[in-house]
Amino acid sequence: MLQTQTEDRGSLTERIRLSLADDIATGRLSPGMVLDEARLAESYGASRTPVREAVRQLAAAGLVEIRPRKGIVVLPMTLETLSDMFEVTAEVEAICARLATNRMTSLERSKLNMLHDSSEQFLKTGDVAGYDAFNLEFHTAIYQATHNNFLVEQALQLRARLLPFRRTQLRTSGRLQQSQLEHGQILKAMARGNADEAAFAMREHMLNAGSALARFLTTQV
Repeated sequence: MLQTQTEDRGSLTERIRLSLADDIATGRLSPGMVLDEARLAESYGASRTPVREAVRQLAAAGLVEIRPRKGIVVLPMTLETLSDMFEVTAEVEAICARLATNRMTSLERSKLNMLHDSSEQFLKTGDVAGYDAFNLEFHTAIYQATHNNFLVEQALQLRARLLPFRRTQLRTSGRLQQSQLEHGQILKAMARGNADEAAFAMREHMLNAGSALARFLTTQV
């Protein structure tokens, strides 16, 4: 029973975190807005514990700041800052693609190809949430295929900062299809053993994601 309760609380925390992160990324919760923990708990039909944990994770990602006696404040995130973050992430992921091309095992290569093939179902239904979950698994598999634990750690930390915005850019018209096409180009370069081409394709993929996010956010203004 205790394990089930822990799993349920963890799932609720994740749902609250994703919901708040999406609201911040899309501007529904604007910079400077003060969030009240009690009201958040009431709106999600939850106790304060999962809300508090979700907020703590958002603070670690730089989306909110917990200020004594003031509450939870949504932090500003300009397009320029997001562009800078995507630029750095693009370089780190390019390194991952280059190393993975040279170091991945046959099993890891097969897993990547199977993951890529599975994403077709999300395109057919326009399932952004499903594609986002696949996308995280796809990129994580590339990180792990570098067989460099420090690089994996850095890539995951960067991704955590950009995670809600990486998800938001998938809402841009045609982005799901384009993202899958870009994944295919990365995999083809890897299959040829061309590490530089794989790195270039990954860099372009991430920069395109940043551009898609900028277009989406501009339309929300």
